[in-house]
Amino acid sequence: MTSPAVESTAVESADAGSAPSVPVVAAAKPKPRLGSLRALWPFVRQHLGLFIAWLIALAVASAATLRLPIAVKHIIDQGFTSSTNVDQAFLALFGVTLVLALASASRFYFVSLLGERVVADLRRKLYSHLISLGAGFHDRTRSGELVSRLSADSELLRNVVSTSMSVALRSTVTFIGGIVMLFVTSPRLASFALLGIPVAVLPIIIGSRRLGKAARASQDRVADANTLASESLGAVRTVQAHARESYESARFGSAVDIAVDTARKRIRAQAWVTAAAITLIFGALVLMLWSGAHDVIAGRLSGGTLGQFVFYALFVGGSVSALAEVWNDLQRSAGGMGRISELLQETSDIVAPAHPRALPAPLHGDIRFDNVVFHYPSRPDLPALDGFDLEVRPGETVALVGPSGAGKSTVFSMLLRFHDAQSGGIRIDGVDLRELDPAELREHIALVPQQPTIFAASAAENIRYGKLDATEAQLQAAAESAEADDFIRELPEGFASELGERGARLSGGQQQRIAIARALLKDAPILLLDEATSALDAQSERAVQNALERLMQGRTTLVIAHRLATVLKADRIVVMDRGRIVAQGTHAELIAQDGLYAELARLQFID
Repeated sequence: MTSPAVESTAVESADAGSAPSVPVVAAAKPKPRLGSLRALWPFVRQHLGLFIAWLIALAVASAATLRLPIAVKHIIDQGFTSSTNVDQAFLALFGVTLVLALASASRFYFVSLLGERVVADLRRKLYSHLISLGAGFHDRTRSGELVSRLSADSELLRNVVSTSMSVALRSTVTFIGGIVMLFVTSPRLASFALLGIPVAVLPIIIGSRRLGKAARASQDRVADANTLASESLGAVRTVQAHARESYESARFGSAVDIAVDTARKRIRAQAWVTAAAITLIFGALVLMLWSGAHDVIAGRLSGGTLGQFVFYALFVGGSVSALAEVWNDLQRSAGGMGRISELLQETSDIVAPAHPRALPAPLHGDIRFDNVVFHYPSRPDLPALDGFDLEVRPGETVALVGPSGAGKSTVFSMLLRFHDAQSGGIRIDGVDLRELDPAELREHIALVPQQPTIFAASAAENIRYGKLDATEAQLQAAAESAEADDFIRELPEGFASELGERGARLSGGQQQRIAIARALLKDAPILLLDEATSALDAQSERAVQNALERLMQGRTTLVIAHRLATVLKADRIVVMDRGRIVAQGTHAELIAQDGLYAELARLQFID
């Protein structure tokens, strides 16, 4: 959930006029590199105890694995001479197997738990970073794309830590130990292994670049499908109201088909690399066995020694094969980490100064816009505010009116410091907003948007979002003042009732009163009110209007006005057009001027 102030990101859309949001990375994406996985180490280092325990268990399991062929050699060469020798040989083999089983179980436990904790920490950091980025980033980014990175890409990294890292290190240790033992067992046969290994590794190196590109493309297509699903499910009422279920299903199906086609290219590349590596590895093993069989026939090797060599050769071959598959997985995971790193490297346009000033206490709510000029990044040639000057006195209610795109919502966004002006300044009680910590600034401003955000939580949690430490008495008093307590108590579990996603269990008027109760509980000296009654029926409008009047008492209030009911009660009306103030005064004064306000008023009366 985001701060109530963050609800106003929605109010920017009316003035920004930007194109539909696009994925985070619209430009050419860099190729995934395994080096990007180094960014995981700080998260692993936070759980150093688990990491060390995993290494110890891995070392014991690897030692037991390398001991198995020696036990087999003794069984073949000496174990069949007497029943006592057989019993001892097989008992030793069982002991080695038991050590291997316990060490392997411990290794699996430690590395799996490490993977869970690392990914949990990564998700926490990524979410905290995303939620702190400015409005500009979220304006140009699809939420479904971000959710995909939090889920699908993070899941890939879980596999890196809990599976790929373990397999890679285990296979490396087994490979090195196996090579050493091959030379100890039979230097001549071991030389064949050295010829086969470089040849087996070659296709892995050649195919890795192509595989990495295919993996990145596959993840991007999955993110596209997730984004589409998130958007359509979030607007399911609109979809159903237009009877577009089949249309949306076809769109999602098409996106899934594209993701599958892209994944098929990755899988095909991975399959060819794996097939080539296994063919070459086990081809070399067959060559070694053929030569070893002739050595046994000629008496140069015992049967047990050849058996020991075969086991070590299988260990080495299996390790190279496992490393080939791990390499493929790492290529995919590098793409996921690269995508996450891109987000973690994003910086907010709005940052707190190194030494922020504090707002005066108590805050009076004197607001001044001084010759403010602001352009949205998506429309650099068209100013949203152009030489905007406005003074709002403490406790005054000022209504902002004007046609769509006049800059009314931009005034709210600038006051909440979702954007900074290109020139000019904005001050509250004489303090420039750029000298303040944005979080402290927003604590002193309450917002009631035209389309309130209702979280999929209880009524109490939704209201308490205005003040997290509010008492039960304060919570109920806010609901009562917002005329929300009656319908809340009629819910099945009262204040503990879940309101559904986006407040699906409430009417529009009830959602507005929840938002008003939230603002009342916050009790901020400055109130931003995006007219909340324009789409309500008469009965709901009256209830909401009464609640708004209580909310506005004693507060400096800026109102984006759509209905004359609010305009008539404002202390002053400011008429905006194309980012400028073209007139201001009372309702009667502006009607007498017969300007833009009079024209807007006549149009509303006609409607």
